[in-house]
Amino acid sequence: MVRSSCLCGAVAWEVEGPVSQMSHCHCGRCRKFHGAGFGTYAMAPAERVRFGRGRDAAARYESSPGFSRAFCGRCGGVVPGDPFEGQTFLPCGPMDDDPGARPAFHIFAASKAPWLEIADGLPRFDAYPPGVEAPVQPDLPRDQEPGIRGSCLCGAVAYESAGAPLRAWNCHCSRCRKGRGAAHASNLFGPLGGTRFTRGEDRLVAYKVPAALRFTQVFCRTCGSPMPRLDPDRDIAVIPMGSLDGDPGVRPSRHIFTASKAPWFEIADGLPQDAEYPA
Repeated sequence: MVRSSCLCGAVAWEVEGPVSQMSHCHCGRCRKFHGAGFGTYAMAPAERVRFGRGRDAAARYESSPGFSRAFCGRCGGVVPGDPFEGQTFLPCGPMDDDPGARPAFHIFAASKAPWLEIADGLPRFDAYPPGVEAPVQPDLPRDQEPGIRGSCLCGAVAYESAGAPLRAWNCHCSRCRKGRGAAHASNLFGPLGGTRFTRGEDRLVAYKVPAALRFTQVFCRTCGSPMPRLDPDRDIAVIPMGSLDGDPGVRPSRHIFTASKAPWFEIADGLPQDAEYPA
């Protein structure tokens, strides 16, 4: 049994038996939808996936013709969508149990984020792996101009951040994994005064974890994409790097909360690691 739930717990599901075909997807749509460097998904026959609660609370956004992505309308957490050809695609970030399976390959590696290094030795495919007969959608356009700008998957919300970035970190805490529905969050910290929304601020939803001091997920109500959180108490903006439209000119410099790392994910790069928040 593999149990999963969204960040707020409103949506929960479980899978009987093993999952398969676990892979990291680097397409632009997955990056925007998760607000992360990549999305990690596994598959299971639809008849073995059961929603314990909240299936009706899931919102959906059609990110490409005939394909919709699902997310919790309360917290923005990624949840399973409708089955495709008898299989359910399961986001691995929200998993509460070790699925036993491990990622087997990277897909759409040709579309990977410019700030992300693929450091493991897994096979990489520019699009789908051999044997998958599915139409390949054109990748999302990239901003070639210098500067830090980003937008959500549906394009309703956009932002820009001026001034020098403060830092960029990969966070493996369980809240980030559930909030992004990914192996980890990659966050760029920018100056609060230089970060502003250029459109769609009224489309944003904010969900604060009740037990947290400040952990808040901000997302587009239409497509579920994580968006920057403006934090006046610390005078910073926390920017999900998967939402960036181009190269920010900065790279993640460390991993934090690695004591909470997903058991199915291997940290393969040589960046410094902190078990919790760095001292």
